[in-house]
Amino acid sequence: MYEYKRRPSKIKKIFMTFVLIITIASASIFIYDMYINIDVYSEESNTIASRTSYIDQTQNIQGEEKNVNVLENVVKSVVGISKIKNTGNAIFLNNSTEDLGLGTGMIVSSKGYILTNWHVAGNKYSSCYITLENGSIYNGTVMWADSDLDLAIVKISATNLEAVILGDSDNIELGEKAYAIGNPIGVEFQRTVTSGIISGIDRTIKIDDENGTSYMEDLIQTDATINPGNSGGPLINSRGEVVGINSVKIENAEGIGFAIPINIVKPIIESFETNASFEEANIGIFAYDKNVIPYLNSNLKFNSGIYVAQITKDGPSYNSGLKEGDIITKIDNIEINKMSELRKYIYTKKVGEEVSLTVLRNNREYNIQVILGKKT
Repeated sequence: MYEYKRRPSKIKKIFMTFVLIITIASASIFIYDMYINIDVYSEESNTIASRTSYIDQTQNIQGEEKNVNVLENVVKSVVGISKIKNTGNAIFLNNSTEDLGLGTGMIVSSKGYILTNWHVAGNKYSSCYITLENGSIYNGTVMWADSDLDLAIVKISATNLEAVILGDSDNIELGEKAYAIGNPIGVEFQRTVTSGIISGIDRTIKIDDENGTSYMEDLIQTDATINPGNSGGPLINSRGEVVGINSVKIENAEGIGFAIPINIVKPIIESFETNASFEEANIGIFAYDKNVIPYLNSNLKFNSGIYVAQITKDGPSYNSGLKEGDIITKIDNIEINKMSELRKYIYTKKVGEEVSLTVLRNNREYNIQVILGKKT
């Protein structure tokens, strides 16, 4: 016997061949389509990446151009200040900023008012010389000065000046970009710009000099380079707004400078701008922020308010009932935690006006009325 095997019919062979051809064709089309899509996607990706890179570069360029324009506008309002009219080649002199009284200031009013440091311009009614960006030199008279704040306002006989734009120092943030402008050595390097960030807020520093020990409070700390001749110059933000007045630099610490917040002096600038004068009201006390207290008394602690360290004899507060050691928590029902806040509020008041102080003494709260006097 033998086994009979059926041969595939011709129709079946043709059918199988047809299916195989269709399968190969479909696979080829699929693979080709994938290849095309991959190429297209790659090309699109490269295009997108190129566009993104171009946009980033354009934005960077525009940002740099904006910064340049901002700085150029502010530099026009920065002035040089000296106690001697002809300073000569200050760069070749040792201690030129001290011997010649060189420093920086900024125009804060088109009417000729200049803001600077007290240690640059001197006491009220003293004289100095102001050099504008165009080289013009004017005699300046100090109209207001405060050695505790290290601030002064000088008047020159010039009008239609380009003034700086004042920002809001209460809203600055850590890490924010900052620029310092000033005359670090003298006229040879006038209006030098240095950049950095806001590296600290509400700083307190202790200063020891021939006049004794003092404290400067509520300062802005920056790593933008500040040299002695920069004193009185503006510390500005990326929008070109002045947020501080460059004041002091710790000599034994590299890259740490300080500026006085601009907000504290705004009421005084506004008064000169509006009334061409400023009659400073005085409450007759000296108080410290809580940040200073560890320097004075490590056992004294309080959560809010300012500590009354001294009451001026025969001053407005002397017979008011206020005592040294009291903690002022409010003035006219407005909470205060910094001496600068008290100063700023008093600057808005007039001589002869009454203010109400809320104070803590031995864990008891008192309300004390004080009639403001005139600061001489």
